[in-house]
Amino acid sequence: MMTKERIRELIADRLDCSAIDVRGDDGAHFEATIVAASFEGKSRVARHQLIYAALGDHMREAIHALSFKTLTPTEFAQQPALQPTRTTAGTTDSGG
Repeated sequence: MMTKERIRELIADRLDCSAIDVRGDDGAHFEATIVAASFEGKSRVARHQLIYAALGDHMREAIHALSFKTLTPTEFAQQPALQPTRTTAGTTDSGG
């Protein structure tokens, strides 16, 4: 069964993220907010392709549904309601 922690780890291993917030406790349906400077200048489709590449075969095999927001650090700073709690490792804790 997939966990939100594992999704966070898979994305963080492939992308240099300044924040990642993954939510979902049923093992199949997840929501994520991913903040990375590498999204700068990329279309929404290109950003999503980076996430799908980071998750690889897990998207077909272990994750039934994942909705996500991909933001640059500037976009993220302009939306304070989205800001998750930061941890010392540079990733974030979803608090639940």
